Amino acid sequence: MNWTDERVEKLKRLWAEGLSASQIAAQLGGVSRNAVIGKVHRLSLPGRAKAGGNATTARTAKRAPTAPRAPAYAPRVATRTVARPVGANMLKEEIEIEGVEEMEIVPSTSRNVIVPISRRLALTELTERTCKWPIGDPMKDDFHFCGCESSDSSPYCSYHAKLAYQPVSDRRKAAR
Repeated sequence: MNWTDERVEKLKRLWAEGLSASQIAAQLGGVSRNAVIGKVHRLSLPGRAKAGGNATTARTAKRAPTAPRAPAYAPRVATRTVARPVGANMLKEEIEIEGVEEMEIVPSTSRNVIVPISRRLALTELTERTCKWPIGDPMKDDFHFCGCESSDSSPYCSYHAKLAYQPVSDRRKAAR
């Protein structure tokens, strides 16, 4: 199928009217939905117009960014690239996440718990007998793993295993 100037103009007009790629393919005839999407991409056309709007509002409309939940053991300040759908295109946007609160994890047992001193091992230093609990931000130089001795059946030392594997009844209570 050849894209003549007439067909390209019709594609642009139908796209600006807000028709889907499938609807445009049906009106053009002899072309697939994917061919329409590919041509729209090569022409760098803006996002499709929505009902009651125009192509400009569809392209510039953005949702307010929401901060994802951070793990309880590692407060972070990070920059992430997030892809959000806008019309028929994906919009990449960098979001800076600041001030995530650090939450203290309290074991559910009333017994005294001894927190092990981390051996601060790098990834290359881990063995099948060392604790693989990550500590810190993987993007920072001070990131490391616990490294304390672990049992054969667990990737974590006894302390971190209690954090990782909580009984179902305790998780249900915490979720309420």
